[in-house]
Amino acid sequence: MDAKDRDIAFASLLLSGMTPEMRERLCARATQHTYERGTTIFLQGEPARSIFIVLDGWVKLYRIAPSGAEAVVGVFTKGRSFGEAVAFRHDTYPVSAEAATFTRVLRIEAAEFLRQIERDPSVATAILSATFTHLHALVAQVEALKARSGAQRVAEFLLELHECADGACKITLPYDKGLIAGRLGMKPESLSRAFSKLRTHGVNVAQNEATIDDVAALQDMVDDDPANAWSR
Repeated sequence: MDAKDRDIAFASLLLSGMTPEMRERLCARATQHTYERGTTIFLQGEPARSIFIVLDGWVKLYRIAPSGAEAVVGVFTKGRSFGEAVAFRHDTYPVSAEAATFTRVLRIEAAEFLRQIERDPSVATAILSATFTHLHALVAQVEALKARSGAQRVAEFLLELHECADGACKITLPYDKGLIAGRLGMKPESLSRAFSKLRTHGVNVAQNEATIDDVAALQDMVDDDPANAWSR
């Protein structure tokens, strides 16, 4: 693993709370894997034996309902980990993982993690922190689905990607619009309507780029209670 990948892995929530020696030991026994877009990393129902840290690209976690419909559970990028909780329980993966773009991941065997916990119980704290972060993200996702309009969810997604302090900003969409819709709990046609509504708030989307006229104004739109529309 080169220095850049090592820094990404060490800075991940899963490993950042450990001692340097423990991080080195785990990464020395880890393996790197590369996946082209659309490639399966693991399938729902497979034995969970590994934990993954994204080194580059985007990974989609999803479930297939009995009806055959796909539900996107989460999308993870550089420095994020997934698969921790079930791997330590010797359970099966409750979701499938797929490379949403060209992706590189670091794979750490759960058995190796368990051996390190026996050596240093403080390692368990890092696992709990990562698991709590996943839970918090799911709670936030449910809140957004129930308390925000489709246009607000799309605006919040764009704001999570921007790197501008204020004023105007241009953003490159990280993956295809179908996955964006799935991540936000929307149909593709609903996403298109949301993009159209956002034009009145200074957002224009063309191909894989979005332009925001005023980041602060868009944030105000996201924070607005949709119920306020009834009193206007």
